[in-house]
Amino acid sequence: MEEQPDGLVRNLDARSLRGLAHPLRMRLLDALRFDGPATASQLAAKLGESSGATSYHLRQLAAHGFIKDAPEHGKGRERWWQAASQGLTFDESLLNHSSPEVRGAAEMYLHEVAHTQARDLTTWLGDRSTWPDEWSRAWDMSSATLRLTPGLALELIEKMHALIDEYRDRITDEDEGDSSRVRVHTHAFPLTTE
Repeated sequence: MEEQPDGLVRNLDARSLRGLAHPLRMRLLDALRFDGPATASQLAAKLGESSGATSYHLRQLAAHGFIKDAPEHGKGRERWWQAASQGLTFDESLLNHSSPEVRGAAEMYLHEVAHTQARDLTTWLGDRSTWPDEWSRAWDMSSATLRLTPGLALELIEKMHALIDEYRDRITDEDEGDSSRVRVHTHAFPLTTE
C-alpha cells in the first residue's frame, strides 16, 4: 500500500505497526525519510509541535527500529536521527488480525496514509503558482471509473506500479538541476452503487 522507494524496504508486522500507527510518528518518519537527518528540535519547528512531543515519539520510533541515530551529524549534545529504511510495505492481513488492537492500528495507519496523500495534493494546489511554468504543466489530478473484476483490478494495480518503477533512477547528472521529487498517488477501490 505504501510507496517503495529504492533502498531498504521495511515490512510492517503487528508489533512494528503498533509502534508506527500514530499521526505524529508517521509525519516524523516521513520527514526523516524524505528530508534527511534532523534533531527533535528541528523536527518540532518543521511540524509545528513541541520538542518534548517530538523527542518522545522519536524515541518510540527508534524502539521499534524505524529510525536510528545519525552520529555523524551531531555536535555536542545534539542528537540527530535518520530513517532506518526508505520504504514501507503493508500486509493487508493485519486488517483481519485476531487482536482488536492490531486491527485498530492497521485502520489508523491506512487512514493516516490517506490523510497524508490528501494533504500533499492540497499543499501542491495551494503552492502551484510558485512553481516554474514547466511544473505548472507537468502535474495531474484525474480520475477514471471502470467496471472491473477483483482480478482485473489487481492486474491494473500491478501494471501501474510497474510503470512507476520504470521511472526510478532515470535522472542523470545533467537533469539534476531541473528535477524535483514528484509524489505519485495511486488509488484503486470499488465504489458503492445503488
